[in-house]
Amino acid sequence: MAVKTITTEMLRKMFLAGAANLEAKKEFINELNVFPVPDGDTGTNMTLTIMSAAKEVQALANPDMVSMAKAISSGSLRGARGNSGVILSQLLRGFTKEIREHDEIDVEVLSKACDRATATAYKAVMKPKEGTILTVAKGISHKAAELAETTDDLEVFLPEVIRHAEKVLAETPELLPVLKEAGVVDSGGQGLLEVIRGAYDAFLGKEIDYTAIEKGQGAKVVKPDQQAQADIKFGYCTEFIIMTEKEFTEKDESEFKAYLESIGDSIVCVADDDIVKIHVHTNDPGLAIQKALTYGQLSRMKIDNMREEHQEKLIRDAQKVAAQQAEEQKTKKKNEPRKPVGFIAVSIGGGMNEIFRELGVDCIIEGGQTMNPSTDDMLTAIDQVNADHIFILPNNKNIILAANQAQTLTKDKDIIVIPTKTVPQGITAVISFMPEADVDTNMEAMQEAVKNVKTGQVTYAVRDTKIDDKVIHEGDIMGIGDQGILSVGQSVEETAKEMLAQLVDEDSELISLYYGQDVREEDAEKFARTVEELYPDVDIDVHMGGQPIYYYVLSVE
Repeated sequence: MAVKTITTEMLRKMFLAGAANLEAKKEFINELNVFPVPDGDTGTNMTLTIMSAAKEVQALANPDMVSMAKAISSGSLRGARGNSGVILSQLLRGFTKEIREHDEIDVEVLSKACDRATATAYKAVMKPKEGTILTVAKGISHKAAELAETTDDLEVFLPEVIRHAEKVLAETPELLPVLKEAGVVDSGGQGLLEVIRGAYDAFLGKEIDYTAIEKGQGAKVVKPDQQAQADIKFGYCTEFIIMTEKEFTEKDESEFKAYLESIGDSIVCVADDDIVKIHVHTNDPGLAIQKALTYGQLSRMKIDNMREEHQEKLIRDAQKVAAQQAEEQKTKKKNEPRKPVGFIAVSIGGGMNEIFRELGVDCIIEGGQTMNPSTDDMLTAIDQVNADHIFILPNNKNIILAANQAQTLTKDKDIIVIPTKTVPQGITAVISFMPEADVDTNMEAMQEAVKNVKTGQVTYAVRDTKIDDKVIHEGDIMGIGDQGILSVGQSVEETAKEMLAQLVDEDSELISLYYGQDVREEDAEKFARTVEELYPDVDIDVHMGGQPIYYYVLSVE
């Protein structure tokens, strides 16, 4: 019997299942990123984006299509992180604008919703690039339109759309040479496909694990002190059922309990006919499992890291205090007279943060490449800055879209996004600000100053790949410039020198070195002296950046 409509309740299940499947596949998606750098990637950004919407959807009681659409659109819009997350939020925004007009969704409505989703996403990107998530979305909408003319059966329509999406995704390397060179498909397109696959599983009635959503997966994590972790003697709560292959005697039960007591505590060992229920807190779940396997096969295995659960409680407590302090600070700032101009900057380390503060930046969003701030993070910062005109410095090309999205959502303040792609560009932009000039003049001056900044970043590769005709192995040191990888080597300093040689020219006047948290000050000073010898006519500045992952961030002006 044909299925011709999707109800609100079914849509809710499908959306949550799509979010859960994306979360489950996020590390796989991260591995598809072309650049082998150890930072927050597409899978992480898309997951955090959709989880923001999923939590709003899950909180709805007896929703109708309008409230469902609003929760999906608003939640994803405010939670959007990185380019892939912003594009996903725009796809969802366009999709929900169409479905909200209907009580139930049939093939025709679904086709129109896919088309509107694609159009909305393409419009949000200034220079759409084929071979990306946009291409996969467009392929889906075209196939949906084609099928809508021949069938009204969703059981025929949905699997055909998914098969076509898989085909389009497989073709993305032919559209983007960088994908073909690295031997991967587009990661954003893969993420979109995982959402749709998860939704289809729910449509088919498959059992879905929603625990990632229920636990609020994706919240920012603050690491507690080691003493708090040490309070838990045995870290893993381990549970399973033994399906015994022979009689489990009282002697067996006594011996197994004694063994479990030797490796942990909080022990439960209950035998019932041919099954035995086991629960133990231990630091090595593998030992309990190996011993249990001598009695029979195992089922319903579950291992939870209790130290993580303890951390989550500490985090929640810390967040409450931080939120209270932030609210008090926000109220204080709101009561002050509004100033003409304010600044918001995204930063990546303690030293970088301090530089921005010294330059007069009002609000600093920590995140950058390792964790792209969301649109909601931007809106929160905008709310905290009590100024008529606010300049936002994203300082990362993957954050510009989120900043632009926050700009469009802000009505009571004038938001100016300076599209800085690196922290050194952001620093130069702030330095170029002229208090006596008007906003438009400053915007032009800052954008012009940024053009004169060439940036390089030194980090390590997390996997083998080939890019820009360079063969890269896991653990290699890479020098990454504004346009791609400039140097690859085994030494941080030698790789940085090779990269600098490609950035410095006869017009260069200043080289700024920002050393990261894994570089000692004396090593940074020594490297700076080497650079001075290589370029005696260029001024050298050294700063403690404190950034993770990148040994050096440097700029040439």
